[in-house]
Amino acid sequence: MRTYSSIRRRLLKIAAALPFASGLGQLRPAFALAAADTSTASGPKSRVRPGDPDWPSEASWNRLRQQVGDALIEVQSPLATCAQAPDSLVSRQLFSAFQNPYFLRDQVGLTQSFGWVDAWATKPSVYAVAARNANDVAAAVNFARENRLRLVVKGGGHSFQGTSNAPDSLLIWTRKMTDIAVHDAFVGAGCEGQAKPVRAVNIGAGAVWAHVYDAVTTRAGGYVQGGGCLTVGVAGLVQSGGFGSFSKAFGTAAGSLIEAEVVTADGVVRVANACTNPELFWGLKGGGGGSLGVVTRLTLRVHDLPETFGAVNLSIRAASPEAFHRLIGLMLDFYSKNLLNPHWGEEIHLRRDNVLEVRMVFQGLDRAQAKTIWQPFLDAVERAPDDFKVDSSPLSFVATPARTFWAPTLVKRLLGFIQVDNRPGAPNDNVYWSDDRTDSAACWHGFQSAWLPADLLHDDRRQSLADALFAASRHWRLELHCNKGLAGGSEEAIAAAKDTAMNPAVLDAFALVICAAQEPRVYPGIDGHEPNVSVARNQARAIGLAMDELRKRVPEPGSYVSESDFFLPGWQRAYWGANYTRLQAVKSQYDPEGLFFVHHGVGSERWSSDGFTRLD
Repeated sequence: MRTYSSIRRRLLKIAAALPFASGLGQLRPAFALAAADTSTASGPKSRVRPGDPDWPSEASWNRLRQQVGDALIEVQSPLATCAQAPDSLVSRQLFSAFQNPYFLRDQVGLTQSFGWVDAWATKPSVYAVAARNANDVAAAVNFARENRLRLVVKGGGHSFQGTSNAPDSLLIWTRKMTDIAVHDAFVGAGCEGQAKPVRAVNIGAGAVWAHVYDAVTTRAGGYVQGGGCLTVGVAGLVQSGGFGSFSKAFGTAAGSLIEAEVVTADGVVRVANACTNPELFWGLKGGGGGSLGVVTRLTLRVHDLPETFGAVNLSIRAASPEAFHRLIGLMLDFYSKNLLNPHWGEEIHLRRDNVLEVRMVFQGLDRAQAKTIWQPFLDAVERAPDDFKVDSSPLSFVATPARTFWAPTLVKRLLGFIQVDNRPGAPNDNVYWSDDRTDSAACWHGFQSAWLPADLLHDDRRQSLADALFAASRHWRLELHCNKGLAGGSEEAIAAAKDTAMNPAVLDAFALVICAAQEPRVYPGIDGHEPNVSVARNQARAIGLAMDELRKRVPEPGSYVSESDFFLPGWQRAYWGANYTRLQAVKSQYDPEGLFFVHHGVGSERWSSDGFTRLD
């Protein structure tokens, strides 16, 4: 039943400390596409920081305040209090509160991730506009452009790579933009007479998926393709592509996007859909958040809800490395013949201690049907009791009415599968999966991912894949995210994903393999919470060795922009493949001066790693 969480990074718990380095954010991309646009762009060659002669005067900030009112706020980080008095009651209470992702969501000076060893650490902006509408966003965009400020956008703030974090900047914070409305017959602006009305949901950019699922599924009986983690921001997930537990059936979140409201670099509030600003619309569908504009509202298709959702939870321990190697082969054989279809999603984990964990979900099947499908695999394992031991329980196969899948039912709460925001007065739909606590205030040791093409499952290649996965598991544990890859998916899901900016490799991938390590609630400079630099670097090296084994079978794998390596060489091709050239054209059209900058985002190769100095 733990797979009710649909957690994308469930095995990332690490018992060691996490480091940071003093030289944060000084890296440059090691690769640029040969096809990249090398023309000289107009615009400022540098941005200003506090203390620079051109930093806006107090009178200038007051003029912005006149436009947005009390939405303009000076930003402070709660971590400053902890650094000053690490043993105080306030500090202890804060580090306890960091387990609650909704607490972090409400802190303008924090992000959901606290950093990445040798890469970045969360630091507050100087000012923020806590935007209530697109007009507030436009005022902030204009002010940043006119005053040459570093601009950063934060919605859910889950970015592992720190893209919603930038010191010395002006922050656009969409936290207050959370309206959700379901429509039975929606047609995009300008598409009247060209598109058939469909059921859809309008969502403010600051909403999180827990609230969207409550509105669309629990209350309205529909299905919207969102993320597995309930506190991830809607706008960021859609712009990165966006996978959920059932993406092989319903596709990506980007593929379900019908329309977006977005503020572009010229401060204009635009509508983008298939009929109006179509190239911008395409770029927003998987081109990465924070590069093309500030999304303020999204409209996503609402799909018909299946009758049932369910989960399979199994743990199989092999008696020896050799037996574990055979178990991986058995699992791949079974998966390729029985699970590579729209019914199945989520994860298979391979651990270094020779344990294979199944944390999968299904849709459109009942419990008996799911168990029947798995029985041949279980029979094969049980025929070798000296080699394999299955850890199962009455909750190994569960099913539920789909409408209650995300509802915080009493049973889920009592069994510890779901947590609630325990702050006084918190909304009832502020819920999150228990496993998400390891990601709250997490600092990353390392994170690498790669799409695994479905042809690796062919009869003549499966054993080679099993060999590579086993060799990789000797270095670090692996997660096969079978829902993040559309091979075996529905025709509709694949067709919609083709019309997005994502790397086309996702269309032919049966899974995204993730190899990662992190630690929650550590931060440099705070006594008692200091990261362990040597441990973190050792784990990062082990992750690299593990992924090297897989790259022997897939020499140039694509990677998922939201879940990938901060230090990834060739990120343009890995994230977007041949689509990167088209994304550059969209960037040049709507943001020719490069106002919007994020680490490894479209056009970021033209700037220094901190986004303050232009390189071309």
